[in-house]
Amino acid sequence: MRQDAFSLSTSTLSADAETAFEAAVHGLAAHSPKTGAALQSTLVADPDHVAALALKGFANLILARSELVVAAAEALSAARKAMANRDGGTRDEQVLVHALSAAVDGSFATAARRLDQGFEERPATFLPFKISHALRFMVGDAKGMLSASNRVMDVWSEDLPAAGFLLGCHAFGLEEHGFYDAAEAVGRRAVQLQPDDAWGLHAVSHVYEMQGDTAAGIAWLEHGRGSWSRCNNFAFHMAWHLALLHLERGDHDQVLRIYDEEVRPEQTDDFRDMANAVSLLWRLNQTGVDVGSRWADLAEIALKRRHDTTLVFASLHTLAALAAIGEDSGVSDIMRGLERKATGSGDQARVAAEVGLPLARIIAGLSTPADRQMLDRLLLDMPMVGGSNAQRDFFLLAVAKAAGTHGDSAGLSRIRAVRNRLHVEDRLLGSIELHRAL
Repeated sequence: MRQDAFSLSTSTLSADAETAFEAAVHGLAAHSPKTGAALQSTLVADPDHVAALALKGFANLILARSELVVAAAEALSAARKAMANRDGGTRDEQVLVHALSAAVDGSFATAARRLDQGFEERPATFLPFKISHALRFMVGDAKGMLSASNRVMDVWSEDLPAAGFLLGCHAFGLEEHGFYDAAEAVGRRAVQLQPDDAWGLHAVSHVYEMQGDTAAGIAWLEHGRGSWSRCNNFAFHMAWHLALLHLERGDHDQVLRIYDEEVRPEQTDDFRDMANAVSLLWRLNQTGVDVGSRWADLAEIALKRRHDTTLVFASLHTLAALAAIGEDSGVSDIMRGLERKATGSGDQARVAAEVGLPLARIIAGLSTPADRQMLDRLLLDMPMVGGSNAQRDFFLLAVAKAAGTHGDSAGLSRIRAVRNRLHVEDRLLGSIELHRAL
């Protein structure tokens, strides 16, 4: 048994596999483009490396593409066989595989809970903590993220191998609850301890964006450019934040430049890249900016992805791209897909039924009076779509636009009231969990 990859116990006997796995876990933490290659090197050195197989399974699921669910299930099967070949594997491996099983079955929330429970006595073990943090981000469980990072903070010290990366996750949980001063301080310390911590750098950028401090936000991102520009496609997301800050300042030419060169430099179909691009072009459209032919690239990819409802958050952005160019047939396909999704099982079926379908109708301009009557409930439930507060602002703006289009001044007032109430409730819930972070 080996203790490696930020204090994870594995059953491998290969030193080469362990070295490669350490690089893979560090790459995961740093959003490195070399992570996949390091994971592959691990499995070349030891095809039965259980933790690497589990990480491969989670990585496929987090990409939220229907065809990759099969790949994740295959990784799960391989991990189970590998454990059987090694007398059941270590307890850490068993927990990872047990959690992956829930995720493959469609419950990210259950998977995150299993990781928490399995590592309850060692909450700062980085890999399971980071995976659960990512899963909760995708299902909009900000309270769970902060609860988990607070447990880490109970045992945190600068001597931990992943000290900076752990702080970066904690900073993000604080920010999502509106604890901006604490989030900024913790995020800055995270980056100071670990310059590769793009997530901590990202958390601080959220603080400035949510407070409307565009000058500080732009300065922070430009100062950290040497770090985040080396990331994988997370660099596109960081550029998206930079573009939003410039958009708030009304610098539309700069926003379009950042879009072309940094937000959408490649025609990828990763749902996160699409979400960056779609929400930014949509905002530009709403402010009367001519975005030229930029929707065409997104619409082409959206048409290919219109039948994939693996993640409702992704489907709603796909829908917005097609609605923007008046692709009615594609819009109808997505609506039917979400209707089918809502009758299924798993976390995303509930999201589709309670939030996805009414939001989809609003984005597509097909909202009914009944949809507009349930604005309060829709806004309160919106976090379950996943993503961050900043990302969900796109949906909030779409709802506000629908209310304004239909002359619903009372609805607009309710949107503002609910948004303010959500902010207060987040702070109240978070205050229960707020740790002595500083």
